[in-house]
Amino acid sequence: MSDIRDNNFEQCMKCTICNEYCPVAKATGLFPGPKQAGPDGERYRMLDPEYYNDALKYCLNCKRCEVACPSDVRIADYILRARLRYGRRSHVIRNTVLSRTDLMGTLGTAFSPVANLAAGMMFKGGPRYARRTFETLYRKEIARSQEAFPLKVSYFHGCYVNYNYPELGMDLIKILNALGIGVRLLEHEQCCGIALISNGFVKRADKQANNNIEQIEKAVRGGGKVLTTGSTCTFTIRDEYREILSIDNSSVRDSVEMAVKFIYEFITDNGVKLSFKPDYKMKVAYHTACHMAKLGWSFYSIELLKMIPGVELTVLEQQCCGVAGTYGFKKENRHISDSIGEPLFHRLKQLAPDVVATDCETCKWQIEMHTGLAVANPVSILAGALKI
Repeated sequence: MSDIRDNNFEQCMKCTICNEYCPVAKATGLFPGPKQAGPDGERYRMLDPEYYNDALKYCLNCKRCEVACPSDVRIADYILRARLRYGRRSHVIRNTVLSRTDLMGTLGTAFSPVANLAAGMMFKGGPRYARRTFETLYRKEIARSQEAFPLKVSYFHGCYVNYNYPELGMDLIKILNALGIGVRLLEHEQCCGIALISNGFVKRADKQANNNIEQIEKAVRGGGKVLTTGSTCTFTIRDEYREILSIDNSSVRDSVEMAVKFIYEFITDNGVKLSFKPDYKMKVAYHTACHMAKLGWSFYSIELLKMIPGVELTVLEQQCCGVAGTYGFKKENRHISDSIGEPLFHRLKQLAPDVVATDCETCKWQIEMHTGLAVANPVSILAGALKI
């Protein structure tokens, strides 16, 4: 990690607007708030690491404080870097299991009936494993047909699509093929590493990040794009590799973008007219995931949903669902996670939509667990509405 002093925390005006937007500070008094934990605390930690406060472990790293900050202070980065430098390791075995997503995904898909039974006993509506990985489905059923398309993009599918919900990857291919675009996978993709970073396994996160950058560089030679369907994977590759792991990702950063952004711009730039099912009707509530808000790209998901003639769309006020990746699956954080998400869950139950749309897979699990409502990525909703 680079020196945190590279970031200018003196830009902080002490307006405390970050505290007002912090979901954790509202939910519990255990967390001092982003202003105190971030720029204020860093002044002391630079003098003596003993000033580190273990309460920083309650930060979600949702980045809402940074979105709200009028001075563009990277508040959450101060907090996360301090945790990685000075925080004490705890629950090492559990956190290792939560962080090794490729290993657990491989085992989960291989033994999916047993894994899903166990997951169902622990988390109603939570993660489930597919019987076959997306990569297996793609190589056996899809790969050959993609070579016929003159225009191609690459797809960083992430752990969720590969092990839990291959249907999302298939939906993306369906849309892109309808637009005349073929889809390739990276040669050797690994987890983006956000779970490793969040749980303090920086060396392994660094190794996986460098691998992914190498694979993305191969894919974008000649000006290609690498598309993603998960907001946190996208944000991690574009920002956390650089800001937290201090890895130079300048060769690939601008080539990695959300599929919704690419699809929207391709449609509008080329005057494409999509064909939709004439009897398609759907009441949709769109939830802006925190990292999607940080990317500033929820506009594209919303506009794509608006393109579907049969969709009745409600765009929700931006609220954190409280799960924050592995954070909400830890026993000691569960009450905070639930408290943060309760206003969102209450609003969704009032609306009672046919489906909740969101670009984050862990938001999907959290909302499904607490509301019983169906949750889908905007890509899947668009794919389901197309007449092909």
